[in-house]
Amino acid sequence: MKHRRIPHRRAVLAGAGALALAATATVTLANAQASPAPTTPTVARLTSAAATTLASQLKTGTAGAYYDAQAKKLVVNVLSETAAKAVRAKGAEARLVRHTLAQLDAARQTLKAKATIPGTAWGIDPRSNKVVVTADRTVTGGKLDRLTQVTHSLGDKVELRRSKGEFKPFIGGGDAIWGSGARCSLGFNVVKDGQPYFLTAGHCGNAVKSWSDKQGGSEIATTEDSKFPGDDFSIAKYTGNTEHPSEVDLYNGSTQKITKAAEATVGEKVQRSGSTTQVHDGTVKALNASVNYQEGTVDGLIQTDVCAEPGDSGGALFDGESAIGLTSGGSGDCSGGGETFFQPVPEALKAYGAEIG
Repeated sequence: MKHRRIPHRRAVLAGAGALALAATATVTLANAQASPAPTTPTVARLTSAAATTLASQLKTGTAGAYYDAQAKKLVVNVLSETAAKAVRAKGAEARLVRHTLAQLDAARQTLKAKATIPGTAWGIDPRSNKVVVTADRTVTGGKLDRLTQVTHSLGDKVELRRSKGEFKPFIGGGDAIWGSGARCSLGFNVVKDGQPYFLTAGHCGNAVKSWSDKQGGSEIATTEDSKFPGDDFSIAKYTGNTEHPSEVDLYNGSTQKITKAAEATVGEKVQRSGSTTQVHDGTVKALNASVNYQEGTVDGLIQTDVCAEPGDSGGALFDGESAIGLTSGGSGDCSGGGETFFQPVPEALKAYGAEIG
């Protein structure tokens, strides 16, 4: 994705209804006064950013939340009417569900212990109130039997799906940030200890120590640290006089200014920019997702239906001025679609003591 880091080129590089109370009474016209009817708090119409902020305030006693982009409202899963009242009072819609987040997380831990098979991924989907498990085309035979057995043992807390593609990090060759024959996409420009750096994917940082803006070009940055697998983020320090505005290239002659980092919300509409496929949009489908690449497992990811292809790794997932994620990997392509996973940006910033800038 382009960030205009380089003078001669932009750098290219995530119903409970209201209770109606009825009563009968004998009154006289002389002293009867009508009592106000009970009211139900109105569900607020929210932007995705406002919904994310509200969701962060409604985590206690709830079972996940998602943004309904069409109705522009936040829907919060609850287990009791008491929790529902608190949610409605804040302007969100309460939805009674069966499973607690603790139960769903326990199912995730069982999957991790018994079904960590390359080519699988799982994440909590608040819309279905289940852990959605996806197996790619490489999961066959005994591996598929084992996965099916484990998912069936978890009952209706888990749903098993198949993907036609193959889960893999999106690293490749081409035109973007280069090093050692590998190509990735720059994610976001950041500042650490007053110095300019950029974030990209951890598997990119593992592969490349010296970065250039073109194949075989002069060094512009060096990888200072990378984390993959487990996480999938890395940080590189600029080594030359390189422009590093906090922007994302929209590949239409303009850029999107980035001013902050934010957590994702399920249902949020997001955009991804990368050096192979440029800009594509889609929706956040799950949070805290795990994906089992051939190279190892990465946890805590954002799962989306935004397409991506090799070389898009490290590129930015964003919503307006908010940095959301770094492209990790997934399956499919931008012709047939697929699933793509993103490393949350706030976690990477916290790990490195950096900030957007």
